[in-house]
Formats: sequence, C-alpha cells, structure tokens
Amino acid sequence: MAEGKDGLDEAPQRLWALGLDTPSAPPPRPAKDHDGHRDRLRERFATAGADALADYELLELLLFRLIPRRDTKPIAKALLKRFGTLADVLNAPADLLKEVDGIGTATALELRIVTAVNQRAFRSTIRSREVLSSWSAVVDYCHAAMAHETREQFRILFLDRKNALIADEVQQVGTVNHTPVYPREVMGRAMALSASALVLVHNHPSGDPSPSRADIDMTKTLVDVAQALGIQIHDHLIIGRNGHFSFRAEKLI
Repeated sequence: MAEGKDGLDEAPQRLWALGLDTPSAPPPRPAKDHDGHRDRLRERFATAGADALADYELLELLLFRLIPRRDTKPIAKALLKRFGTLADVLNAPADLLKEVDGIGTATALELRIVTAVNQRAFRSTIRSREVLSSWSAVVDYCHAAMAHETREQFRILFLDRKNALIADEVQQVGTVNHTPVYPREVMGRAMALSASALVLVHNHPSGDPSPSRADIDMTKTLVDVAQALGIQIHDHLIIGRNGHFSFRAEKLI
C-alpha cells in the first residue's frame, strides 16, 4: 500500500478525492469557555467603563493581549492574592511577577511597561503646569512613582522661578529603611539646573509615611543650606503605600 512521504497511508486521500468512501469531516472545534468570557468582559468594559469591573477583571483585560491562549482569570486572581492590590501588581519587580504561575519573562516585562507608561503620563501632567497650582497631581505622581518601591529613594523636583518643573530626578537609592542624602550634591545639582525652588520626596517601603527623627533633621539641614543659596524648599513629601506626609502641611518647614 502506498505511503506518503510522512509515512501515512495515501489510499483514503485518493478515495476522498474520487468521492468514494469519503471520511467524515472532523467536527468543528468547540470554542473554549474563556473565549466567550473575553468577549463578554470586553463588552462590559466598552459599555459600562472601568468602574463596572473588579480589579481582577481589569487585570484580566490587560492579560488577554499578553497571554492569548489561556484562561487569564486564575492568573489575575493569583497575582492579586500574591501582591495584594492592583497597584502592587503593576509595581512589582519582574522577578517576583514571574513567581506566579502563568507569568513568563515577556508578560512580566509588558506589565512593567504599563507601569512606566502610567508614571510617564503622570509626569507629563505636572510638567506642563505650575507645580504649586496642581499640587494634588504632584502627590499623585510621586505616589505612582515611589509608593511601591522596595527600597528607599530620594527624589527631587527642580522648579524654575515660576514653579514650573525643570527636572525630576532620583538622586539616591538606599536600603529598605535608609537613603543617604548629601546636601552638597543636592544644592550642586540645583545650581547646575538654575533651579529656584525644590520639592523633596522620599518613600518609606514599610508603608508608614511618618517621618523619623533623621528625616526631620535632614530636612532642616537642607532648608538651612538652601536658604543661604537663595533656593526655596517648598515641601518635603514622604510617600507610603496608603498615604503621604507633608512637612509643609505639618508646619515642619
């Protein structure tokens, strides 16, 4: 009996071509349950908006494009269970994201890209405005950029005479509970940028934005040095996961 080049019997194929002993066509492939679920979820988002969806459903919508041939609901729920909140998921380091079943290197990278786009959008909002007149946007941006970092960062917003943003820079990255701050470097950079004012920002990975004694002393030192150089420090913000502390609002500046 003749065999095809793949070692398969060609006789049934010839009979099929002649209309003899035609094998029955394979049944149509049934649609997977999650295919219909994806369509329904997209429709709910399109008609009712994001507020009509739970956090895990919004995360599912994002994962649809990243993981096209798998039910993403269990993955979305596993991510939230592992990290706690949607913000924590999107700000989690890639190596920790990959510890969740279903999240590979490419998907982890794409989630980090979403976070970067979100942060850049916040920054573009404050860059085009007078900072002190859009203070809530400044706080929102700092929270998005720093609240979920696992190490302390010391960030400076450099402002011109009209309090427009010149530069936004992370000057130091420290440990889980300490960041070294060097007044000479802070003021040297401010003068190099011809900045007239600064907003100081750092995060507390513990989540509690309350200042330590060291935070208070460091802020006073920076304010004194800045005043001697004719530079104003508008505020020092400490960012925690669930809120922030303002030295200006608490009359510590």
